Amino acid sequence: MTREDAVAVTGLGVRCGAGATTRELWENLLHSRSTATLHTFDDEGTVVHPAYPMPGFTPEGYLTPKEVKRTDRSVQLAVCAAMDAVTDAGGLHTAAGRRAVVTGTTYGGVISQEHGIGQPDVLYPARVMPNAGAYWISSKFGVTGPSLTLSTACASGTHAVGEAMELIRSGRADTVVTGGHESPFTATTALAFARSGAMVTECDEPARASRPFDAERRGFLLAEAAAFMVLERLDLARARGARIYATLIGYGCTSDAHHLTAPHPDGAGATACMEQALTDAGVAPDAVTHVNAHGTGTTLNDLAEARAITAVFGPAAVPVTASKSVTGHSLGAAGALEAVITAMSLHEGLLPPTAHLTRLDPQCELDVVVRPRKLSAGPALSNSFGFGGHNACVVLDSAQR
Repeated sequence: MTREDAVAVTGLGVRCGAGATTRELWENLLHSRSTATLHTFDDEGTVVHPAYPMPGFTPEGYLTPKEVKRTDRSVQLAVCAAMDAVTDAGGLHTAAGRRAVVTGTTYGGVISQEHGIGQPDVLYPARVMPNAGAYWISSKFGVTGPSLTLSTACASGTHAVGEAMELIRSGRADTVVTGGHESPFTATTALAFARSGAMVTECDEPARASRPFDAERRGFLLAEAAAFMVLERLDLARARGARIYATLIGYGCTSDAHHLTAPHPDGAGATACMEQALTDAGVAPDAVTHVNAHGTGTTLNDLAEARAITAVFGPAAVPVTASKSVTGHSLGAAGALEAVITAMSLHEGLLPPTAHLTRLDPQCELDVVVRPRKLSAGPALSNSFGFGGHNACVVLDSAQR
C-alpha cells in the first residue's frame, strides 16, 4: 500500500573512487572490491595516507573548458553525477519553476581554498562558495525553483535528500535534483583528520583498511565523491511511466547537543533520529528490511551507532550494511551516496556485504551483512551522523509497495 506523500526516486548518478557509474559502484559493493590506495595529498610527497580518490576523473563532456576554470573539483564531480542522474531519469518533466535543487557538502571548494590562499584571483569567491554546486546544477537544468545548500558535516548529504523530499511533500516543488558532493583531498584536511585519530594513517593493505564495526577498526579512509538522485512526485512519475528505483517515505533530523566532534556515547541523538524517521514514515521497527549504517570505522562512532540501532530494533534484529567499507568516507557526500546505495539495494532485491569484517566488535550487537543477502520488499533506513552532533536519517521503500 503506497503512502499518499511518498516521493519517487527516478534517477541515480555517482562519481566516486568505488565507481564512475552506479553499475560499477554496485558491482564493487557486491564483490567487496575496495579501490583504496596510498594517496599523496601535497606536492612535496610528504603527506601520504590510505584514501579513496577517483582516478582518471575528468569533467570533459559535462563542463566546458571555461566552466572547468570556474569550478572546484568537488563541483565538477557534482555536476557530472547530477547530469547522469537526470539522464538516468529520462530528463526533467516539470516546469522550471516547479523544479528544485538541494545539495549537501561539508567543505565546499576546499581544494580551491587551499590553493588560492595568498594568491586569489577574481574567480576565487565563486570557486570556494559551498553553494557553487547548487548553482551550477540549477544553471544546467534551468531550475528557477528553490536552489539550496546544506552543510551539516557528515550528515549533509542525507539532510539534502530529506529536505528535498520535504519540498515535494509540501507542494513547493514537483521534481528535485538532490545529493551531496565532496573532494576534501588537501594536505591540511588530511593532516587534521590524521592528528585527530579519526582517520587511518598507516597500514600494509590500504584496500582492507576501512573496517566498520570490526574489533580491530582504526578509523575511516578519506574519500571524494558525488552522488545525486532525481526525486519526483509519485503520481507524476507513474503517469509518465518512469522507472522507479524506490520511494522516499520518511525523514528524521535531530541534534546531540553533546560534543563538537564526539557522538553521545549511548547514541541518544541517533536513536531519536531513527525513531523520528520511522514515525514520519509510519513504519514499525520490525517492518524494516535493513539499515545502511553511517559506519565510519571509528571506535566511538561505530559503538554509539550500534547502541542506537540496538535501542531501536533490538540486539541483532535487523540486517546492517556499512558501505564505507568499500567507498570510504566522503564526508558531506557520504549520506547521499548511501541513500543511492540503499535505493539500489531495494531495486535489486539484494544487500551488498560489509567488506573486511573479520571479527565483529562484541560490544556491537548487530547482524552485520558479510556476504550478499537476498532482500525482501519493504522499507529500509539510511543513517548519517556528523560532527556537531548533526543526525539525519531517511526511510526508503520498495517501488512496488
